[in-house]
Amino acid sequence: MLTVHHLNNSRSQRILWLLEELELDYDLQCYQRDSATNLAPPELEAVHPLGKSPVLTDGANTIIESGAIIDYVLRHHGDGRLLPAAGSAEHEQYLQWLHYAEGSAMLPLMLRMYSARLPDGGAALQPRINDELNRHLGYMDRALQGVDWFVGNTFSGADVQLSFVVEIAPLLHPDGNFANLAAMRERIQARPAYRKALKKGGKYDFGPAGQ
Repeated sequence: MLTVHHLNNSRSQRILWLLEELELDYDLQCYQRDSATNLAPPELEAVHPLGKSPVLTDGANTIIESGAIIDYVLRHHGDGRLLPAAGSAEHEQYLQWLHYAEGSAMLPLMLRMYSARLPDGGAALQPRINDELNRHLGYMDRALQGVDWFVGNTFSGADVQLSFVVEIAPLLHPDGNFANLAAMRERIQARPAYRKALKKGGKYDFGPAGQ
């Protein structure tokens, strides 16, 4: 049985969405952030030493990192769904987007979030952060020109992985104007499996209004 160790208001929400898209049975273990520090509770360290979420367990296997979890689920439980055929050009694009989400796109977003907590809001860093946000979000926005999804215009695990970037971008970079990302966000949040995952995962501040 698959078990998702899920932290509220975190990137693990997209793992729930993936499992709902695949209509897989899974056990859900929920954890709440500390109200004062907003950090994950120490109980998660009993699952994995880093104490981070998401964590997926599948029998004796424990998998961390959203991209690795998506890859594992699709290879072992996806029956070919949401995953381009190995060796195809689309599969190479899929791998690039899967790793791009956390390897590149999240960095300026995290810098924005953390620098905002500095006494002066990290004023000296903000021009560079803005440049990087516009570069990366603009890159993603252009990739969606004329299509709905990132790989071959077919919904895949890469879209699930990139969804967190798409959802938090307007919150951390509200001055950006990325119409294709906004349209994708609406498509994502309208999917029945996404809505079902929201009900299971609990409060998620980055989802649709009035959820």
